Amino acid sequence: MARTILVTGGGTGIGRAIARHFAAEGESVIVTGRRPGPLKEVAAEIGVSTAICDHTDPAALTRLLDDLPERIDVLVNNAGGNIAFDTDGKTDLASYARDFRANLDANLVGAALTTKALEDRLAAGGAVVHIGSIAAEQPAGSYGAAKAGLANWNIDLAHALGRRGITANVVAPGYIADTEFFRDQLADERREQLVAATATGRAGVPSDIAGTVAFLASPAARHITGQVLHVNGGARATR
Repeated sequence: MARTILVTGGGTGIGRAIARHFAAEGESVIVTGRRPGPLKEVAAEIGVSTAICDHTDPAALTRLLDDLPERIDVLVNNAGGNIAFDTDGKTDLASYARDFRANLDANLVGAALTTKALEDRLAAGGAVVHIGSIAAEQPAGSYGAAKAGLANWNIDLAHALGRRGITANVVAPGYIADTEFFRDQLADERREQLVAATATGRAGVPSDIAGTVAFLASPAARHITGQVLHVNGGARATR
């Protein structure tokens, strides 16, 4: 029987690749996002269901519940991104606080709120997978702090859900090409540096992350929980 997979922020980039991967496996996929345009495109391309939702807004999440089935087998908290690329450049204290909180909301609070909203609908034996970042292990301002917080909060979540056989893990990408993450602001020199830092000699691609998420949601990964799985081509090694 097909599982129901919810991918947040799945209109573009990594989220879209994750939705495409699960849909190709015959799963029932629901994709959310804030922008109607990308959602229409992903629905047409992949044939998934879509819903507009700002996952940082409790009221929006409450409304979303009306559009979702009573059972969610896999929740992929992908919505987020580095808000620093969208700021107005102001550096006064109030602006700094606004931008810092925006990254926390987008990358940490949104995932926590979404998981809490769906808590009673998560199927026993299912999986929650968050998209983290290599930035959690590097100097990366409020974005890195938010992703580091996500990894820490996930440990608590894994214990809370584990009694129901639900796993909770973080997939932490390194540099992934072919996404909107950098808003076309990544200089060629910086891109070359990011690729040179890998052991594989290439940038990651969205399908690298999609395959990892699918593994963590698979029967083969039922005893893996509370973990951060790094997918960065060896740019930052762990042991």
